Amino acid sequence: MSTAPIVLANRAGTSGAKSFSEQDPFAAGREVVWSGAQDLAVGSAAFSGATEIAAFPHTEVLVVTAGRLDLSLTEGSKRPIQAGESIVIARGTALRVEAAPGTRWAFCASTGDASAAPGVTELPADAPLSASSPPPSNLIEGPVPQCRSFNAFTDEASRLRAGIWDSTPYRRVLRPQPVNELMHILVGSVTLTGEDGRPVQVRAGESVFVPYGTPCAWDSNEHLAKVYVVQEVGS
Repeated sequence: MSTAPIVLANRAGTSGAKSFSEQDPFAAGREVVWSGAQDLAVGSAAFSGATEIAAFPHTEVLVVTAGRLDLSLTEGSKRPIQAGESIVIARGTALRVEAAPGTRWAFCASTGDASAAPGVTELPADAPLSASSPPPSNLIEGPVPQCRSFNAFTDEASRLRAGIWDSTPYRRVLRPQPVNELMHILVGSVTLTGEDGRPVQVRAGESVFVPYGTPCAWDSNEHLAKVYVVQEVGS
């Protein structure tokens, strides 16, 4: 199974994106599969060993897909992140990162200069979820789903949000994607279809990125839970 996110798009990312800085501690093992003008980059990374980071150079959401990360913060706390778990490292965070051999993760990173306050935020799969709005009824084919979510992280400067979401099965018609979104499926599966009519099934343990404006239809026939990373675009 590939650890790089699937990109559902009919074109590559737009020009004008700010790239990762020369201080990126994971540059040697980083693969960017999409980047866009909103200073967002998506892809996968591989790292093993240990590194001390005085100030993390960007804000990054990591979904560990293999191995294990241990994050040690300056105040003495240690956060172990196993395969299937997720965490946000905000720009400016001082920490030590240790990775077991073969560790890989999918990422969604805000590479711009603006960012939230330094720190790390876990995205627990068992977070307490609250009822959230389903898609508009005029876009639904069949019963309106019951949706729940827990937003764990918000960065107003980069317009980035991350958390956990789940839903009962539903079908949604083709419509332009209203945000940039990385989804990592925790439970269940979903079939996404672009305007070319080609269905892409995304299963538990896999990630998919849908850029803003990309036409996309949704079809899930079972309970689905996901990690989401959303970036608002436009006004």
